[in-house]
Parts: sequence; C-alpha cells; structure tokens
Amino acid sequence: MALFSYSELSRVSSNEAFDSSLNSTIAKSAASVSVNQNDNFDIFLSHSYSDKDIIPQLKKQLESLGYSVYVDWITDRFLSREQVNKATAEVLQKRMKQSKCLLFATSENSTNSKWMPWELGYFDGIKNKMVGILPLKKDNNGFNEDFRGQEYLGLYFYIDKAKISGSIKETLFVNENSKKYVTFDSWLMGNQPIQRN
Repeated sequence: MALFSYSELSRVSSNEAFDSSLNSTIAKSAASVSVNQNDNFDIFLSHSYSDKDIIPQLKKQLESLGYSVYVDWITDRFLSREQVNKATAEVLQKRMKQSKCLLFATSENSTNSKWMPWELGYFDGIKNKMVGILPLKKDNNGFNEDFRGQEYLGLYFYIDKAKISGSIKETLFVNENSKKYVTFDSWLMGNQPIQRN
C-alpha cells in the first residue's frame, strides 16, 4: 500500500488549479456562497490552504477513484479564506453535514492550520469515527508507508491506496495499522478495519 505523495500529485494535471485572481476578488465572502441543500459528498477534504498548489490534484485523484470531493475554495469558489468569520464557519458546517466522511490531509503545513483541528473536531462530533487521516508524503517529512499519526491524529485511521489482488485499479484503504484495514467503500458503509494475515 502507498501514501499519496507530493511528487506523484505534482504530475497529475488538473483544471482546478489554484486561481490567484480569485484570491483577491473583492466580492468573495461567505455571503456570496449559496449552499444547495441537496448537495452531498463522499469526502470533505480538510487541508491547509498553504497546500493549495497540490490540493486540486489530490481532489482529482480521489475523484478518479469514484468519489465526490468537497474542497471549500474549489467547490464554493467565492468563499473567502482571508475573511473567515461566523458565516464562513456556517457554510463549512453545512458542507460537513452533507459529507459522508472527512479526510484530514496532514502535511508540514497542516500543523500551522487553525481551521483543520476545528473541522476535524466538528466532524467527529457529528459523525462519530468517520474521520480518516490522509498523509501527504514528501521526501523530507518522514511519513512512511506504515503511517503513525502524531498526538491526537493517532486516534484516527489513516488512508492509503493500493491495487486489490487481480485488479489493475487502485483502491483506497482505511488502516488501523499495516495488518488491520478495510476498503474505503466498506468503511463508508459502516465497517471497521479487520485483522489480516
């Protein structure tokens, strides 16, 4: 099984790359966002905005595996990251309620994020145990394939990918450790990792 890596993701093309012109759009605010009550997502992707150059590629990879993915500044393009306030939090709360799980994209940058711990705590409170840690491996960050979360992140399962025996298609896995895991699809249906030989 393998973690998602910066080097791999940097080779994925995406038409949703960071748009710096939107970053300075005056009209951006939570009030500009209209949340469709009928939207639903498989994954709420919690991430550091400092990883904005790689997040569109990660979203695209997850979508290529068959999942719908919410990323705040991509899905709600006019949601301001510079003017975060109560209205912004309300939009994010609605989007988390519309999502089946939250994947916490941990990286060197995520340790400085003030919003990611809030998103994780809120989501875990409304959908118990439907949080997975998605390590973004970089040459120098020390994440290995048998990822062990730091501090409170170790309370949650971690996500990686591999091919199921006899298949050429990659699949997401939810792991307690390298010997105890379940497919992502099975986890979304409420199943927990099981011990393997």
